[in-house]
Amino acid sequence: MSIAPVSSRARRAVAPGVLAWRNALFVVFAACGISLSTLAARIPTISLALSLTTGEVGLLLSAMALGSIVGLSASGHVVSTIGARRTILLGYTLLAISLTVAGLGIALLGSFGLSFVALVVLGASMGTCDVAMNVSGAANERAMGRTVMPVYHAFFSIGTVAGAGLGSLAEALHVPLELHVAAISVVMVVAVFAVSRFVLSETAVADGEAAHPASTWRSRLAIWRDPRTIFIGLLVLGFAFTEGSSNDWLAYSMVHGHGTNRAIGAAVYGIFVAAMTIGRLSGVRLLDRFGRVPVLRVSAALVAAGLLTFIFVPVLWIDLVGVVLWGLGASLGFPVGMSAAADEPHKAAARVSAVASIGYLAFLVGPPAIGFLGNQFGILNALLLVLALIAMSGLLSFSARKPVDATR
Repeated sequence: MSIAPVSSRARRAVAPGVLAWRNALFVVFAACGISLSTLAARIPTISLALSLTTGEVGLLLSAMALGSIVGLSASGHVVSTIGARRTILLGYTLLAISLTVAGLGIALLGSFGLSFVALVVLGASMGTCDVAMNVSGAANERAMGRTVMPVYHAFFSIGTVAGAGLGSLAEALHVPLELHVAAISVVMVVAVFAVSRFVLSETAVADGEAAHPASTWRSRLAIWRDPRTIFIGLLVLGFAFTEGSSNDWLAYSMVHGHGTNRAIGAAVYGIFVAAMTIGRLSGVRLLDRFGRVPVLRVSAALVAAGLLTFIFVPVLWIDLVGVVLWGLGASLGFPVGMSAAADEPHKAAARVSAVASIGYLAFLVGPPAIGFLGNQFGILNALLLVLALIAMSGLLSFSARKPVDATR
């Protein structure tokens, strides 16, 4: 099937198959958000169950990031070989299994080693799914003829809100971790398989002609020599570090930095992802009106203001304002980076894989780096590391500008 992109004047004529494809991807992105925040919201419980120090929490969290790098590195080749839809199904199957095993390893066996291995597999599964669903989403965005990528990532954030809310409720009700994650895993994989039949081939793109991705290892690896790939990757790295630091450390920082209880910590994390969701839903109009570069620069400034408020003001309601600014600022960096990486259809799978691999270094380096600094200087002061990286992203915002001809 071949789908031509839809102009802004013909939006009402979008084919039903394209709309069904878009809606299916909403579910896929939301499921990914739920799976991530299921563990993030219960990090204080995980720390207690395994008797971990702050540094050891960072080491455990780095397992998922390590797996993500492996998955991202291979994902471009996997997507080019079997397609985005099959890659999503494979990734979510492994994701559900590894999430369940991680819960059992932490809560029932108290095994750091088993938990670490399970989180490596979980990260690899999420990394592979991440590239596949972003490649499919970028292709659908071109077929829709309008900005959609931030909305996909808004559904990811809606998933994280739901997951954080369920995690906070599970904490308050003392639901065993292993039962919590097993139930989430089952619901998640059933939902993704149910909608997968609506996900169309990512080669159904512009001008009625299929855009064939680079088909050899050499051609796909050549994308790393393109300066635009590196600049967009570093842009995404800063925003990913900003987002990831909240996923890994916000609930923990509320408990061990600001002295709240664990339920409040999980709820504040939910406020952060709610702010990200609002930012992504409202960001579509901002991007269409002002363009990628100005929006990204303002986003970086909002992150800086929010972080400084959260770190240095010991007043709960003011900290919540900082968390909202942090979430709003972090909301658009990753989806805009993915759209920029996929601007040229025939390079989309390879470049999205490369950019995501660079970006996910934040999730590999971030947890142990902040954990180490937290041991030395306190968890709140450790978050100052995020400021340097978001400043880098603000300076590199120019790299997200669309090429003169993005259809070649």
